[in-house]
Amino acid sequence: MESGLLDTAAAASLCPAVGGPRRAGSTASFLNCACSSRDCRVSASYSIGRMLSGVRSAARKKLFRNDPADLLGISNWLDSSGTGGHHHWWTALENNFVLEASEDEYGGVIVDADRLPADTAAFARSLTASLSYWKSVGKKGVWLKLPADRAEFVPFAVKEGFKYHHAEEAYVMLTYWIPDEPCMLPANASHQVGVGGFVINDQMEVLVVQEKYCGSLLDGAWKLPTGFILASEEIYTGASREVKEETGVDTEFVDVVAFRHAHNVAFQKSDLFFICMLRPVSSEIKIDETEIQAAKWMPLEEFVKQPFIQEDHMFQKIMDICLQRLRKCYCGLTAHHVVSRFDGRASTLYYNVEEPEDVNCSAA
Repeated sequence: MESGLLDTAAAASLCPAVGGPRRAGSTASFLNCACSSRDCRVSASYSIGRMLSGVRSAARKKLFRNDPADLLGISNWLDSSGTGGHHHWWTALENNFVLEASEDEYGGVIVDADRLPADTAAFARSLTASLSYWKSVGKKGVWLKLPADRAEFVPFAVKEGFKYHHAEEAYVMLTYWIPDEPCMLPANASHQVGVGGFVINDQMEVLVVQEKYCGSLLDGAWKLPTGFILASEEIYTGASREVKEETGVDTEFVDVVAFRHAHNVAFQKSDLFFICMLRPVSSEIKIDETEIQAAKWMPLEEFVKQPFIQEDHMFQKIMDICLQRLRKCYCGLTAHHVVSRFDGRASTLYYNVEEPEDVNCSAA
């Protein structure tokens, strides 16, 4: 049998009168049983029970209830003669117990979030039996995505041993690692990505902002427009977008002049922050009043002399790099679109070009 749990010999042991070919295109064997006795039905249920021997005793009581023949309503599949028509008992087991799932890249399964049971009792029974089945066939990890409208399922999954992986607005993802060995499932995303735009015009003025909500150390300070990259957004487009949203000024990306890597920042995540040099293509300022107090073009010299820059080694170093870039003594990382044969996906590779004139930079 393709399910790997019940071969023909085992099926024959359920009833002395088993016959009938496998239905074309089906992954389960549909066997007819001519036996009409209650003993036959009990024997069948017992044999199926042995296949689920990995399920805890308490769980098996839930599965088989009072009547051994009543396997999640298996008596409903038995006609008045007890033959069961064209349905095999394992079909009832497979359709009612094992959660719908597909293979993942790590030897495990991904549960189909769109085909979960409708109520908690059915989900609890199915999850227990599914874990037993996946263990018996050598699966490793289980990905269980529970939509917001199935939030009541979470306690049952946690009780079975599932661990939280990550959560989004519409769902929570849980995982279960089966083997008694270190978990090989990839962890949740560990970083957030931010950008800052260094925008300077022909009059050597820097585009700066004052934020409405900031720490006391930056109270009253003029800083570069900054923000976070959105999902599936490029660094260079994110930098221009943030500048546009906060100040109303349109810009063109030039290059990444530096980036900072910090740890244990918001929500204990690591943080990547990219400083991008941008060329202004407009000058009129129109601030986003929800988060920006003010914005203006400030002379570069005045901007650099601010105490929060002069007294902070990191900010001072960032400004030194930006000034070196303006003097054409430093080359930043420009964006280049590439496609890898490894996965066939388009991506952006940031690097220095070999010919300095390509970025108007005199330093090789």
